[in-house]
Amino acid sequence: MLRQVTAIRYVTPLREGGSLPGVVEADDLGTYVAKFRGAGQGPKALVAEVICGELARRLELRVPPLVVLDIDPVIGRAEPDQEVQELLRNSGGANLGMDFLPGALGFDPVAHPVDPELASRVLWFDAYVENVDRSWRNPNLLVWHRELWLIDHGASLYFHHNWPRAEAAVHRAYRGAEDHVLAPYADGLAEADADLAPRVTPDLLTEVLALVPDEWLTAADFETADEARAAYRNHLSARVANTADWLPQGGAA
Repeated sequence: MLRQVTAIRYVTPLREGGSLPGVVEADDLGTYVAKFRGAGQGPKALVAEVICGELARRLELRVPPLVVLDIDPVIGRAEPDQEVQELLRNSGGANLGMDFLPGALGFDPVAHPVDPELASRVLWFDAYVENVDRSWRNPNLLVWHRELWLIDHGASLYFHHNWPRAEAAVHRAYRGAEDHVLAPYADGLAEADADLAPRVTPDLLTEVLALVPDEWLTAADFETADEARAAYRNHLSARVANTADWLPQGGAA
């Protein structure tokens, strides 16, 4: 499983998007951006964060380290914002923590030109996991120590919000390509496809899925975590076997 830490202080909310993440300090002396299970998107957003984040890491894309963040709602008692207090009350137990990158800058395509090979690999990855939340309006990319870091994958894996129709989504074309912030740089999609697709094996997916806490996987749709992991693995294996169906036009090798 992911490393587990305990939140000891709620520092401040990050008022970006609808999930109201917050910065917290933990008992390992680390500082994390917390994604809460009690937020509107629920545990499925945390499942997507782990699957996509850890898969991206294994494909050599940079993602801040993830942890399972145990939260006692009592840490929110001194928080003056009633919305935050309610969120913490509804998020007791295992939540997701993403390592806070101090001094990181939000990605600006003018100030931070991206190598075409890296841009192509990120676009391939986002197309695979159906991440429509990497637009120029909201890149969900950080620049830290002059390197590009991927964050916020909770809106990915759209298929898991409707499992009865998930099989049809295996072949669904990626709908975020035209709006993708790195699309202007990504001129090597065929090369990215040839390199990355063979690396996404059932064994790799099994390794990644093992990192997702059981309680998030059984919060909806599935009676057992093993049943849930098998469903995710089958879907993602079928999708990567048919990259020509969903990769942006001209991208498949």
